[in-house]
Amino acid sequence: MPNPSSTIARWFPAWQWLQDYNSSKFKSDLLAALIIIAMLVPQGMAYAMVAGLPPITGLYASIIPMIIYALIGGSSTLSIGPVALISMMTFATLNPMFEAGSPVYIQAACLLALLVGIISFVLGILRFGFLIRLISHPVIKSCIIASAVLIAFSQVKYLFDVPLQTNNISDFLVSVWQYFPYIQIPSMLLGLSAILLLVMLPKMTQSTAIQKIISKNTLSFWIKALPLFLVLVSILMVNVLNLEGYGIKTVGEIPSGFPPLNMPFWSWDLVVKLLPGAAMIAMVSFVESISIAQATAFQQRSKLNSNQELIALGLANIGAGLSSAFPVTGSLSRTVVNADAGAKTPMAGVLSSLFIIVVSMYFTNAFRELPLAVLSATIIVSIWKLVDFKPFIETWKYSKADGIAMWVTFFGVLFLDISTGLMIGVFSTFILLLWRISRPHIAVIGQIQGTEHFRNISRHQVITTPSIVSIRIDESLSFLNANTLKEFIIAEISQNTQLKHVIMNCTSISSIDLSALETLEEINQELDKLGIQLHLSEVKGPVMDRLNRSKLTHDLSGKVFLTHYQAIQTLELEYAEAQISA
Repeated sequence: MPNPSSTIARWFPAWQWLQDYNSSKFKSDLLAALIIIAMLVPQGMAYAMVAGLPPITGLYASIIPMIIYALIGGSSTLSIGPVALISMMTFATLNPMFEAGSPVYIQAACLLALLVGIISFVLGILRFGFLIRLISHPVIKSCIIASAVLIAFSQVKYLFDVPLQTNNISDFLVSVWQYFPYIQIPSMLLGLSAILLLVMLPKMTQSTAIQKIISKNTLSFWIKALPLFLVLVSILMVNVLNLEGYGIKTVGEIPSGFPPLNMPFWSWDLVVKLLPGAAMIAMVSFVESISIAQATAFQQRSKLNSNQELIALGLANIGAGLSSAFPVTGSLSRTVVNADAGAKTPMAGVLSSLFIIVVSMYFTNAFRELPLAVLSATIIVSIWKLVDFKPFIETWKYSKADGIAMWVTFFGVLFLDISTGLMIGVFSTFILLLWRISRPHIAVIGQIQGTEHFRNISRHQVITTPSIVSIRIDESLSFLNANTLKEFIIAEISQNTQLKHVIMNCTSISSIDLSALETLEEINQELDKLGIQLHLSEVKGPVMDRLNRSKLTHDLSGKVFLTHYQAIQTLELEYAEAQISA
């Protein structure tokens, strides 16, 4: 009989950590929440701008979704909320349909979050967590790097205060050429100064002299809080120096209060239009979230269920859609900071959300005069850290196929858009995978002297018998590669007129589909006509079960051997006896 407590914990993970929650854990979670807030406020507002939405929606996206995940999710440190990649994908999905920032655009963003949540939730309920394996790591990595480049370029329009097009790199370069004479110098200078400060100040704190004066933990806190500090200083400068009089644009009026809870406007026509983008965002957000959660789970030696994570992420996005926000997922930067800050439980996320509620209700006016150039500068600096081309070189050295998939994805995202580029990357991965399966490694193997081991004759000094050829195929047999195996065997028998036995070593074969089975039956028949016997060795149990249900084992001209060594010994002995009797 199942334990009711374990059942509740499986569907409601918070049940487990709430039972032994204490004041010590609360203090650790509270400190982590305060540090996260220092990052989350400017990040949330900035990523809302990336999505083409009012800054306040970035705060809304950090309240209810984070609380829902803390109760339903399995990771103790994962920080759910707005992230750059998903914000950019939101913009790429909605921008062709509606004017960015318009009321209908905002409603569509909420509906998009709702659709992402429903898709993720249904996939989790149906136990489709394995879908994480459908997108390869090189493709995801390439997509993130290319998206980081696009996101950084998308913020240049706020830096220069000109209406640049940022759907892809081509549109961006054309619009830069068109609007270059209209660049606002004061805005550019303020933005570049902010970038310089964000880049240089952390480097200066690494000096030995400063570290002697200030402790490492204190320095670490101030570096993490630097974007928030810069935001506050820039607001003060706008007020004191009257920067708006010099043409510096600010965020403007930000509505205050708790996120409005309502069902976004929807129609079947709009749902159909948004569904492809929602499906792609759901897939990417899940892959990004689970990857981050798995990394922290390793460090904390905690369990993680991919299906439960899908459900939690789905409910978090449903919460985002119903609370006037946009699609969310796990944030790498905030999760790492959360873990480093000493968060013990998901309560740190709940506390962060409560602080965000306070900010959104009482302190939004404080950000009214925040310069857009400074906000864009914080995005550019934080996102540019992801732009690293070393993975492209390393991947190419290791695997040309994965390297091709990476470059195809990268250029697809840059020159088309994020969703299309990612789809091209996924498609190319599958094409290359099918190509690899259709061209499996097949080796003729021989016995290493003095052992019962068999290795590739082209790599090792081995013992072979002229009347016997041993073949090992390092791939499961399917319709994709069965003919390749047949061609290989034909080539071998054409080169050896003394051949009497063909032994297939099946150690690497985990499955055989119907097409491959029929091909094996054809090979068996053709070899039998030539007076050559086909033998199988080291067949795995599940494969043998399938073969026993077919005609192959009954019609096989040779035998099925437990080990390859046994096959060689038996057939060599038979050959020797035949020679003696002859």
